[in-house]
Amino acid sequence: MKGVVLAGGKGSRLYPLTRVTNKHLLPVYDRPMVYYPIQTLVDAGIKDINIVTGGQNSGDFLRLLSNGKDFDLHRIHYTYQEGEGGIADALRLAEPFVEGEKICVVLGDNIIERNIIMAAQTYEKQGRGAKVLLKEVKDPQRFGVAVLEGDRLVRIEEKPKHPKSPYITTGIYFYDHEIFDIIRTLKPSARGELEITDVNNAYIGRGLMTWDLLEGWWTDAGTFESLRLAGQLVAQTGANQV
Repeated sequence: MKGVVLAGGKGSRLYPLTRVTNKHLLPVYDRPMVYYPIQTLVDAGIKDINIVTGGQNSGDFLRLLSNGKDFDLHRIHYTYQEGEGGIADALRLAEPFVEGEKICVVLGDNIIERNIIMAAQTYEKQGRGAKVLLKEVKDPQRFGVAVLEGDRLVRIEEKPKHPKSPYITTGIYFYDHEIFDIIRTLKPSARGELEITDVNNAYIGRGLMTWDLLEGWWTDAGTFESLRLAGQLVAQTGANQV
């Protein structure tokens, strides 16, 4: 299985910090933000990784990560996204890197207390389809919300005003090679982007989506509040515990 870290976007919610650098290069406690999703993949045994980024500071990723030796990677690739077309659009650019294999996708601002080792192992045994990792949060309306009927995931609703559950999809996803065919069928949303929620709902509609609960704390770091929280959590407990 290969790994993809999505580290593009303008980071507008973190202006003025992101006027001079990419959001994913900002510090979270004692290391750059992008180190955490890379470590998440490495801990799960994934050492062939593609970093998808964009903007005027994309070259800084190469200077920071070089050939991936700090993580003992087998290979590290860099893909440039022009503009902002959404998460699914950024992921689409990784197709030549994936070469038909399964992938684990981690959003570049997602930080976890523990690891995804068991989730990766169960997905490897799954065969076809996709897997998402869910987390119970206090403010689900900020995220893609999982609508559950018993243990069955029936759909994901993007940032609903009235969430039907407290469970949201974290920015950690597992997909087979069919994802790229699905992305090619998508139409831009009202905000002009190809939405990852539409990808996940396509898999749900085909009966090919499974889910697990993510253990330990989870946070993104895309706002000043969540960036501060991420630093505090890492300082208190550490991150990427194995």
